Amino acid sequence: MKNFTVPSAVATLDHAGLRYQVVDLPALLGDDLHRLPVVLRLLLENLVRNTAGSERDAGVAAIKQWLATGTSEAEIAFQPGRVLMHDTTSTPALVDIAAMRDALAEAGHEPALLDPGLPVDVSVDHSLAVEFFARRDAAERNLALEMHRNQERYRFLRWAAQVMRGVRIHPPGTGIMHTLNLEQLATVAHAEERNGVLWAVPDTLVGTDSHTPMINGIGVLGWGVGGLEAQTVMFGMPTMLRVPDVIGVRLTGCLPAGVTATDLALTVTQRLRAVGVSGEFVEFYGAGVATLSAGERAVVANMAPEYGATSGYFPIDERTLAYLCESGRTPAAAALVEAYAKRVGLWYQPHAAPRYTRTIDIALDAVGMHVAGPRRPQDLLPYSGTAAALAALDFTPARAHAEMPRHPVAIAAITSCTNTSDPALLIAAGLLARKARAFGLTVPAWTKTSLGPGSPAAGAYLARAGLLDDLAAVGFDIVGFGCTTCIGNSGPLTEPVRQALAAGEIHPVAVLSGNRNFPGRVHPDLDLGFLMSPPLVIAFALAGNAEMDLSCDPVGYGSAATPVYLRELWPTPDEVAQALQAGTQPGDYPRAFALASRNPLWHALEVPASARFPWDPASTALRRPPFASLDEGSQLGHYSAYPLLVLGDDITTDHISPASAIPADSFVADFLVARGDDRHDLNVFASRRGNWEVMLRAAFYSKTLRNLLAPGLPVAHTLHIPTGAVAPIFEVAQRYRDAGQPVVLVAGERYGTGSSRDWAAKGQRLLGIRCVLAASFERIHRSNLVGMGILPLRLPAGVNPATLALAPGDRIEIDARPELIVPRGPVTVRIVRADGALEQMTCTAAVETALETTLLRHGGVIPFILQQTIAAQQGRQL
Repeated sequence: MKNFTVPSAVATLDHAGLRYQVVDLPALLGDDLHRLPVVLRLLLENLVRNTAGSERDAGVAAIKQWLATGTSEAEIAFQPGRVLMHDTTSTPALVDIAAMRDALAEAGHEPALLDPGLPVDVSVDHSLAVEFFARRDAAERNLALEMHRNQERYRFLRWAAQVMRGVRIHPPGTGIMHTLNLEQLATVAHAEERNGVLWAVPDTLVGTDSHTPMINGIGVLGWGVGGLEAQTVMFGMPTMLRVPDVIGVRLTGCLPAGVTATDLALTVTQRLRAVGVSGEFVEFYGAGVATLSAGERAVVANMAPEYGATSGYFPIDERTLAYLCESGRTPAAAALVEAYAKRVGLWYQPHAAPRYTRTIDIALDAVGMHVAGPRRPQDLLPYSGTAAALAALDFTPARAHAEMPRHPVAIAAITSCTNTSDPALLIAAGLLARKARAFGLTVPAWTKTSLGPGSPAAGAYLARAGLLDDLAAVGFDIVGFGCTTCIGNSGPLTEPVRQALAAGEIHPVAVLSGNRNFPGRVHPDLDLGFLMSPPLVIAFALAGNAEMDLSCDPVGYGSAATPVYLRELWPTPDEVAQALQAGTQPGDYPRAFALASRNPLWHALEVPASARFPWDPASTALRRPPFASLDEGSQLGHYSAYPLLVLGDDITTDHISPASAIPADSFVADFLVARGDDRHDLNVFASRRGNWEVMLRAAFYSKTLRNLLAPGLPVAHTLHIPTGAVAPIFEVAQRYRDAGQPVVLVAGERYGTGSSRDWAAKGQRLLGIRCVLAASFERIHRSNLVGMGILPLRLPAGVNPATLALAPGDRIEIDARPELIVPRGPVTVRIVRADGALEQMTCTAAVETALETTLLRHGGVIPFILQQTIAAQQGRQL
């Protein structure tokens, strides 16, 4: 392999009167072409096109060698064509860049030279809250309130787009980033000029949201990364990854009538979590793939982070081309995709059986109607199983409520990119609403209803199909086009629920068509939630009671007081197909997007024109972060540390860095109110990610988080071990810092599961955490920790917080000298008990690549980029 040399791998594609250069995968792979998973073909194409010499030769050899074993330890470079972000991940990333420009200027260097080198698209979709609902003007009012609350942050985003080359901001109202990507941005394959030569290349990207793999549904390879990893890519560095293990999911048969893409996505999530998928690429193959529409595939691909995967890839085929045309792309663009995919060996073959690391089989015709919950997306239940799941909780109210059941549906939300990007699911929901309206069914007053599609085009096709009035009749008026409830922007609960909850009379439940139902995710006062399809959301909303078996209990009682059952409301496939044909038009997609992009409130914002951002020292939204500095150094070394926090399993990024509403009675609120903000209009935590002082105080602010170091502490408090004092975590961290005492964090399995938010790592860096020791890490959060210069260590097998039994006074000694840290290498850790006893163990550095070790030695992504930029301006290599 050392002497391997890549043969000539460039060929031509003659198409529509033009000649394109292409990477010739058939010539490169020969008979092995169809044995290699399609995702690895795409990585190979990218490698050959973007590297040269020995790096390219070694990478090609490693991918070919992968075929022999189905696994590899070799690293390869991946250079995506673009970066996709949303407003609450782009704001801190762009704040970092603005602060780095200041650091460069203060060191005597040219700040304007710090610009992203790749196209960066930002969707403003994560800040829309459901304040108004069940009224025709809800969308207009919610958008106006969003603009009012976030105008300072939005002015900053517009400034960034104005002064930073290649940054494009899509304003509020244009849709959720993944739907926008699916409908507007993705090309699947396109022409690209390089050094005067016309190339045909596949569309590839990384996105700063874990659900970026939704675009895998139409054959585009992209996955979610942390904001810090995205910054390395934006500034010209490739993403370095180990040649991935690839799980093949063979689909057979076809979905039964009435079973939705949501049901399939939840089934896939349960099956893959059950076999322990954690960071692998997943690829779907088999004859069953051809039976799924592009919209159905996108729903399944979207859930990749929930089933633990980096990707959920479906190859390019006729369904891909049909979707491109149905969503307003030109026939010429679709024709180029077809010609390119067939020429280079990326076209779907229904009977192909590539070599995979592991395979599982899913029979589509065995999939039934499902929900997931009540606390995790992988906890699959039949749709009739909510009653049993809730009964098992054995909740006994303080006293029975006069009207509400003990588990009322407090929130019923058709929300998220996951299940609102497939028109068939929204059409099905509208048809169920139409039938419910005809029966005279209504939603009880305690249930908060909302419809937040991923795209403004949804409003057009629902109106043309005549379904908007039906949806409104049962409370599902459109509340806007954004993430809304799925990301925790659900707004306040209804007053009846708030009062009954305070009185201990109920244990309320959320039902939503989103992708996550972690406790507190949807609303800080709700720890129970079920994921389900959009039509099923409406059915449970009509019932108003989550503790019902809708397979036999009536959904409600009609105007004649007769029981109405779900089977009477559920639309048939023919009804959905007819309404789809009547409602959808290709022109809706570009037209609705263009109209939403003209948002007058957005374009009326005043924008600074300077190359450096003029920070306002009184701002509570935007502050220059201290870690964007040339003074930040490596945290590696040999040290003895106190545990700042000891946590259990399934600590999510919502626990670490919440996104939902800022509680009015919190010390975070006190901090903001002391600086002039209105206690009753503090917006959500996510809107404050440009202010490091707020996010420092918000770190680990979660009612459901249990600190095993001292159970029973108030929210976001911990123990200062030397004195025994209890105080807010950020205050305890500062006391350790002032005394020069290092701190670490200890956690259980799947630390950092959930959203990709980089603030979950930035907050830990600001707290002074030098190392996180966990039984296992979720992929993106692990990367973000490295990006902030925090060493992630995997505990030895069988060791976890419970077995460690850390007590106040115990210290953790870590030998993490820079020269000892190598990818997946051993790290010696000693537990020094309060009584002087010593226990030694060997942990594993959860560091995957040589680039990650480099970042740790520099103190993280930001110091590395700064030092690299200065070196480039001085004409030297770092």
